Amino acid sequence: MKKFLAILLAAIMVLGLCSFASAEVKTYKVGVAIYQYTDNFMTLYRNEIEAYFKTLETDDVKYEVMPADGKNDMAEQIILNLVQTSSADAVIDEIVAAGIPLVLINREPLGDNGDESYEGILNNPQVCYVGADARQSGTFQGEMVCELDNHGDINGDGKISYVMIEGDPENVDAQYRTEFSIKALKDAGYEVECLDDQVGNWDQTKGQELCANALNIYGDKVEVVFCNNDAMALGAATAIVAAGRTVGEDIYLLGVDALEDAVEKVKIGEMTGTVLNDHIGQSHAAVDVAVKLLNGEEIQNYYWIDYVKVNKAYVDAM
Repeated sequence: MKKFLAILLAAIMVLGLCSFASAEVKTYKVGVAIYQYTDNFMTLYRNEIEAYFKTLETDDVKYEVMPADGKNDMAEQIILNLVQTSSADAVIDEIVAAGIPLVLINREPLGDNGDESYEGILNNPQVCYVGADARQSGTFQGEMVCELDNHGDINGDGKISYVMIEGDPENVDAQYRTEFSIKALKDAGYEVECLDDQVGNWDQTKGQELCANALNIYGDKVEVVFCNNDAMALGAATAIVAAGRTVGEDIYLLGVDALEDAVEKVKIGEMTGTVLNDHIGQSHAAVDVAVKLLNGEEIQNYYWIDYVKVNKAYVDAM
């Protein structure tokens, strides 16, 4: 009886697959470890992973999915300890040495200079990364501000004064979204002023707290609030209302992920925009490439899924 084992390690997720044959039916056991279940986006991702595996079942092939909560703790994550991308070297070396094919998703390990493909992926034909380019999501946030009638300069002083609420500072998505949202403004020729830049660790309550503090300190000077994800943006939206400000009139608010609650706020004007982080496209691609590995097929080293701008015009056209 031949055994197969593939692991999908996600920024946040690890998938371990093994197969066994019984009565001519091959069953793959799939262990899915999410870095923490409280993450809204990864909950969607995990649920879609489970649902998509079910659609791939046949009379001869079955998948048994066993999810687990990593609790944002390296010691709690099963199969491999990959809550942090800084562990990528040790993890990939150990997996490759054991002859196990590997698919990393959602948190991209970076090359030596922080801006190139990761050698641990490129040098291994059975290792790949599936995700979206976070530089694109940040760029889209900035472009949505540029596309506004006043280009985000509400008070007309010739500069865009903003507050940045970041996710996990070690996560490349947070780094790129922070950098490229502002780069898009500068590249378009607009002057910017950073009033505050704080870490919210993807958390809605923290996003609300940080936005409330910034509004309390800087008041009407705050013209745009950038959040690295929608959870923090939803928190910021609550703080904005509590401060007596109105999105679309005297302040703008941007998020990333296109969570259902965030899209609804874009629709009713309580958020300026968000960016669709396609959990369906990414989860399906991750499962598809895992199945290829299990079948001994060749794979690419990188699989990219595009982001999509979600503003009022987009929502109205849905």
